[in-house]
Amino acid sequence: MYKMNLSEVNWTNSIKNSKKCIILDVRTPTEFEEGHIEKSINLDFYNAQIFLDAIMKFDKECPIFVYCRSGSRSFQACEILKQMGFSKAFNLEGGIEEWNGNIVY
Repeated sequence: MYKMNLSEVNWTNSIKNSKKCIILDVRTPTEFEEGHIEKSINLDFYNAQIFLDAIMKFDKECPIFVYCRSGSRSFQACEILKQMGFSKAFNLEGGIEEWNGNIVY
């Protein structure tokens, strides 16, 4: 059993150690435009059908690193990913609010 919730250090190190991965921002497009983690893609968790349709196109073996504002939506998104058969979904504890890395505007 893997650890789904990762601290910023573990989350970042896991990304660096992945040959290929997806960094997924599940906030709204407006939140995303206000600043996001580099190389992340935005899928609004609150737009359920678009969110589900888009993640179905992802490789289920590819690690997915998920974040939101505080870690709540991203935790829920990771739970959905797990239910859909994704074996490597990782939530950033504390979300972007507690992120100390670079922010892209």
